[in-house]
Amino acid sequence: MTSAHQRLGERIRVFRGTRGGRRPAPAKAPGGRAIMLTCSDYLGLAEHPAITEAMIASLRAADGAAQAAGLCLPDDHPQVVLGEDFARHMGAAAGVLCSSGWAANTGLLQVAAGPDVPVYLDVLAHMSLWEGARAAGAEMAYFRHNDLGHLRRRIEVGGSGLIAVDAVYSTDGSVCPLPALVEVAEEYDCMLVVDESHSLGTHGVHGEGLVAALGLTGRVDFRTASLAKAVPGRAGLIACDRPGFTDYFVHTALPAVFSSTLLPHEVAGLAAALRVVRKEDWRRDRLRAVTARLREGLTGLGYRLVESGTQVIALETGSEADATLLRDALVERDIFSAALFPPTASVGRTLVRLSAHAALTDDDVHRILTACEALHPRLTTPTPTG
Repeated sequence: MTSAHQRLGERIRVFRGTRGGRRPAPAKAPGGRAIMLTCSDYLGLAEHPAITEAMIASLRAADGAAQAAGLCLPDDHPQVVLGEDFARHMGAAAGVLCSSGWAANTGLLQVAAGPDVPVYLDVLAHMSLWEGARAAGAEMAYFRHNDLGHLRRRIEVGGSGLIAVDAVYSTDGSVCPLPALVEVAEEYDCMLVVDESHSLGTHGVHGEGLVAALGLTGRVDFRTASLAKAVPGRAGLIACDRPGFTDYFVHTALPAVFSSTLLPHEVAGLAAALRVVRKEDWRRDRLRAVTARLREGLTGLGYRLVESGTQVIALETGSEADATLLRDALVERDIFSAALFPPTASVGRTLVRLSAHAALTDDDVHRILTACEALHPRLTTPTPTG
């Protein structure tokens, strides 16, 4: 009989064989002149002095404040208050903070879906939404990416349920057709969950997110976000207009019940980050300018980009070999990108993803485009230029 140790060893061996033994990311560490296009710090806030100073002040004042379960927090606790602040920023009535974006999505679907509430997921929806549907024991049905006709057919078979999508998809930067999706959800009396992890802070006049930017507040049941992207930190958020939901969530969702609260300095940093996001609109302007220049330049060089206008720029490559070659050749020039293969990318698809951010200088953009111009002829399956 094969042991558990042997089975694990075989799975590792097969994995190394399918990936040719290569690392999922290059081994070289960033140098002093490195250009980082692998993180989601879209507004360039990770080292903002107002945020770091708030965290330092909290660390000095907290004196080792003990953590507690979320269900034990009073209404005036800083974490509870901050959740409400984020909700107001997004135009929602209530908000609750979680330990991570993963915990927010899995916990939300665990309590909102179930065997009697089917879940309809865009095939590119974040894996945490899929995991939450599994935890709920819900019937799951995927629909083709941004294909609302396919979604309609799924609902007509499965009945009213919960629709889960991303506002901006992290894999390739594509944007959900939210106005039309809201109409589908209302027509079939479905709940709608929109993950705003990659649009909170970047979209909207003051970074309220894509739902608010499109005037859809009040028509989306739940909005979630990882507060580790444009809002730099490590937490998750759920915003909604449903009375009593936050109290219900912290008492019933497993990730909330069995996770400790955020640390005081984390709450302080997130509160400071929210103030900066609201105030420094120029960062969104800079992000849009940098994104437009990169997209236009790469398209002009003959790269095929996933159609989108967002800061997540995905170059479609003909093979895994091309994706690896481009990523590693950029690393040699101290430019760090991400090569995406299945299951991160969908089956049969390989991408090189560049995450633009407001801290990129004009010289950085020039270096990126110059490097990509030199590398394009080396690809074994170059994309057409015309």
